[in-house]
Parts: sequence; structure tokens; C-alpha cells
Amino acid sequence: MFDAPASQRRWFAWIGLLLALALGTAARADEPLSVAEQTRVLNRAHAAVVGLRTQAVEDARSAATLGSERSGSGVVISQDGLVLTIGYLILEADHVDLVDGTGRHLPARVVAYDLASGFGLLQALAPLPLEPVPLGVSSAVKGDEPLLVASGGDDADLSLARMVSRRPFSGYWEYHIDGALFTAPARTDHSGAGLFNAEGELVGIGSLVVTDAAGNAAAPLRGNMFVPVDLLKPILAELRTSGASRASTRPWLGLNCVEFGGHVRVLRLTAGGPAEESGLQPGDLIVAVDGTPVTDLASFYKTLWRDARAERDVALDVRRGAESHRLTVRSVDRMKTLSRPQGV
Repeated sequence: MFDAPASQRRWFAWIGLLLALALGTAARADEPLSVAEQTRVLNRAHAAVVGLRTQAVEDARSAATLGSERSGSGVVISQDGLVLTIGYLILEADHVDLVDGTGRHLPARVVAYDLASGFGLLQALAPLPLEPVPLGVSSAVKGDEPLLVASGGDDADLSLARMVSRRPFSGYWEYHIDGALFTAPARTDHSGAGLFNAEGELVGIGSLVVTDAAGNAAAPLRGNMFVPVDLLKPILAELRTSGASRASTRPWLGLNCVEFGGHVRVLRLTAGGPAEESGLQPGDLIVAVDGTPVTDLASFYKTLWRDARAERDVALDVRRGAESHRLTVRSVDRMKTLSRPQGV
């Protein structure tokens, strides 16, 4: 698989450790300390991954695309029961349960939903006697390094993966991050799953299945996109106190777009959202924002967010067939549009 014999040895060692974890076999006392210690930290990583069961509020707009009942995983990252997950699992949540390795359900409250990074934070409302995992350095992950993907809950699973690319990621739903980790092979239980390095440190949280894991210039490869924990470290304290990072307060238009022929093509619009109210239509090509040309999702979002005022007039130059139009969209603060449980 890899040219370097040392890399091959690491992968064979990890396969053995993964089998030991799956069989519940502990490292023997007479094994080398490094092996015993690695078994311990990987056991800790596996145990720290819990399942999530979410019920959205009754009037949640996100239910149309995400469903009103959602399930996935989260990872315990602090001694007081703080759980890191992917944000869309808890978006507009009315009730959240954590499911530990014994199948026990524990109530949790939403601490943060961060639009900018995509992370979500939960706080267990009952004692969660699980050892938290340390945060690793996502930018230090190497392509020949074996990684562990772990999901939690009733269908908890473990598997090996490798990073096939690290690059910026732009989502069709007005989302962009730098340093996303793309791994293969793909896991379908990726939502909120933990990505761990050989030291048992958390380096990413599962977000998506993708078909271009190796990058647009490479052959199609099915894999997963993980949000890197390097994005969490500078904002963790802010998330705990404010419920979102400052970067999450930014213009939101309420549209889904894709890249098409050097332009940004509108796929769909949020019903009653700013883009729909302005007269934008599916199929329109967005060629400029506030007079600045845009050619892909990344340039579209970065230009839109350059003026971070959430509520402002945004000028969009669009092509609709043979016609050109300039539309003014009154953007809004996405966080203010979200439904919350009564009394929150």
C-alpha cells in the first residue's frame, strides 16, 4: 500500500490493535510499553465516542432536509461531560439524548451550534463516567499515517482509514472551511464520528460522504470529509460562553449553489428567505457580489462575508439565460432564523 516499510509496519500493527479492540482483548503486561500504551489510548478513544439521538423542535425548517429525528455520534472532550459533534445533528434540537457503550440513554443540552465551523457542543445532564480524549493537531496528520474512525451508540463501529487529501471545503449551503480532512474508505455512519490518530487524539469530526475525496484533479474516490479540530481550539471557550463564534454572525442569503462553468449556479432557495424574496431563481448564475467577480463557491462566500455585517444589502449580478440582472438581497443573521425550544 505504501513504499516505506515503516509505514507498512505501522498499518499492520494498527490492524492488530483494531482486532484487539473489537475482540475486547487488552494488551498483555509483557508486551512492549508502547504497544500496551497505544492499546490503552485507542480503547479510551473508542469509549469516549457516544451515540446521539435528536428530536427537532416542531417548527424546525431544517427538518425538511435533515429530518425531525436524527442520529449520529459525538466525542467526550472534557471531564465535565462536554461532547463535541457535528452541528447539523443538533440544529434546532428540542431534545437530545447521549447513548453510551452500554446502551444507556442520558439527556443532554445544546451548548453551542457554530455556523462558521460546523461544530456542535453538548453538555451531558447526568454523570458521564467516560475519560475524555485530548485534541490532536489536525494539520500534523500525514497521508501514510493510519487513522481510526469510531462511531457510537447502538451501532457503534471501528475502522481504519487514511487521509487522502487536506484542502479547503466549500459546501452548497453557504459553508466554507479551511484544512478539511478527507479520508478513505468511506463510512456511512460518519455524522459526528471521531477521527483519531495513533496517540488516541481526536483530529476530526465526521461530516459528509464525498465522491471526490482525493480532490477534483484526481480520479473519483468515495470517502468522508472530517471537520478538523484545529478549527475548534481558538473558539472553544467562546462556544461554551456564547453558544457560537463571532464568525457565525455573518450575511446569510438562504440559497444552495454549485460551481458551474466558472460561475456559481443557484440550485434551490430557502422558502421565504432573503434570496427568494429578492427575486433570485433556481438556475441563475451568480457572476459578482457587490461588484466583485466570483467564479466558484469559495470566492462567492469569501466575498459575501468580507463585510461581516449580518444584516445588510448585498448586490448580486446574475445571468438568467441571455439576460443580466442586478438584484439587491437584504441578508439576515442565520442564527436569528433558527427555531428554539419553548423557553429558550
